[in-house]
Amino acid sequence: MAAKSKQVVDFAKIKSTMSDPYKKPVQVIDENGKIVDQELFDTFSDDELVTLMEKMVWERTLHEQTMNFSRQGRLGFYAPTYGEEASEMGIAHAMQKQDYLFPAYRDLPQLIQHGATVEQGYLWSKGHYLANQYNPEGTRSLFPQIIIGAQYVQTAGAALGIKKNGEENTVAYAFTGDGGTSQGDFYEGINFASAFQAPAVFFVQNNGFAISVPRHKQTAAETLAQKGVASGVPATQVDGMDILATYLVAKEAREFAAAGNGPVLVETLTYRFGAHSSAGDDPSRYRTKDEEKPWFDRDPLIRLRKVLTDKKLWDQAKEDGLVEQYKGEFKEAMKNAEAAPEQKVTDFLKTTFETPTPNVQRDIEKYEAKESK
Repeated sequence: MAAKSKQVVDFAKIKSTMSDPYKKPVQVIDENGKIVDQELFDTFSDDELVTLMEKMVWERTLHEQTMNFSRQGRLGFYAPTYGEEASEMGIAHAMQKQDYLFPAYRDLPQLIQHGATVEQGYLWSKGHYLANQYNPEGTRSLFPQIIIGAQYVQTAGAALGIKKNGEENTVAYAFTGDGGTSQGDFYEGINFASAFQAPAVFFVQNNGFAISVPRHKQTAAETLAQKGVASGVPATQVDGMDILATYLVAKEAREFAAAGNGPVLVETLTYRFGAHSSAGDDPSRYRTKDEEKPWFDRDPLIRLRKVLTDKKLWDQAKEDGLVEQYKGEFKEAMKNAEAAPEQKVTDFLKTTFETPTPNVQRDIEKYEAKESK
């Protein structure tokens, strides 16, 4: 009888340990508002802490007021951001004006923080072409991508352009959700950027669900960060309900990429407190209250509010005042968006090409004749 052959590769061990480097998300303050990394916490000034809290209050108020507008039938598509404030504002705070942003449809807050206006955000939701005409100073961003994951390919191309043009201290940012990592464009984007060592920072906002599909049904990977390994992209996880940790990781990821070291992949662990979109999906049909409760207990505003209140940097009166201020700004933005001129066929034709092609020019003339009647 032949002797049992020696095991050459322990695939079971490889499978059980491959996610180990990514299982310790970076965290500065926990869900109870307790500082768990004093050294990192001490890198923030009091003014910075207050600014980060103000940005989260801004985003939550934007969400609440925008949902009110949506329920009133005054907007088109809107993807709620309730619960993801720390992830989105932490990253946005690390961006610099010269960086390029390629947002997904849940990333209007970052787009606005990067230079677009709230009015443009509302016009985009209403499907108005003026939403994409950014301010004269130049907002380096594309409008939100609807195709899941496609912005990763766009970001890789922009990052390569940054490198070839010799732009210093500049990166291209991309956002997608957990479901986006199951798309082919996700892999192609990070692989292309890695192959050319282009300055891109890819963010995966893992909120647990791709509409109604839970993360564990999308992929067998224990973490989404580890998906960067196959393309040679360094990656990490961060507590996406902790704005301090998210900001620090996003800042270091940006610095690493901008220094010419190639792309980075960051998975933020966050949660979508409400529906996938204003179109009306019902989260209670695919997740339970028991599943939701631990995440609501991790509310990013509650934890930072506790820290700032303990330091006597924050109080309810200050927050209430900011909420009213922001509501007024958002109502004014909606008023302006609703005053935008009615769209015409020729508006779309004239903005398709910088110089209309002959066939498009003929269509412009045809529809101008109809519109003038």
